[in-house]
Amino acid sequence: MARIMQVSDSVMIKADPAELWEEIADPTQMPRWSPENTGATTPSSSGPLQAGDVFDGTNRRGPATWVTECVVTDSVPGKRFAFTVRRIGRRTPSIEGANASWAYEFEDLGEVTRVTESWTDDRRGWPDWLAWAFDHIVTRGRSFADFQRLNIRRTLTALKDDFEQR
Repeated sequence: MARIMQVSDSVMIKADPAELWEEIADPTQMPRWSPENTGATTPSSSGPLQAGDVFDGTNRRGPATWVTECVVTDSVPGKRFAFTVRRIGRRTPSIEGANASWAYEFEDLGEVTRVTESWTDDRRGWPDWLAWAFDHIVTRGRSFADFQRLNIRRTLTALKDDFEQR
């Protein structure tokens, strides 16, 4: 069976799409919502990033920690924020190669905004059997698609709770 290369999920949030984009396009804010991200270093002290900007993200899954170097591929106020992970490493992002891409879409529906988060597996050159073995080790028995589906749901739920409790 071929592996699933993309998963996404959506949530309706009672918030302005521009306000949602402004915070999500600032990767230093992501630890507030993500079950794995623990921080980010960006080119400026804070604020939304633009296409072409590079940032480092720090992450934790159980006892494992790692750092990613990411490049923003799209940043349209109130509409979309996307980036791709181009390097990864334990302490510094030193291993170059296709890893994953993340995107956030914002759809203004009047009193609510539909936020869609998507993860794409960019490991296109990996044979399915190798990806399956690697995924099951680092996620403790799941495919990355199943693992990220759960993470996306957790992130979107935390995002909704955060914005609607303000």
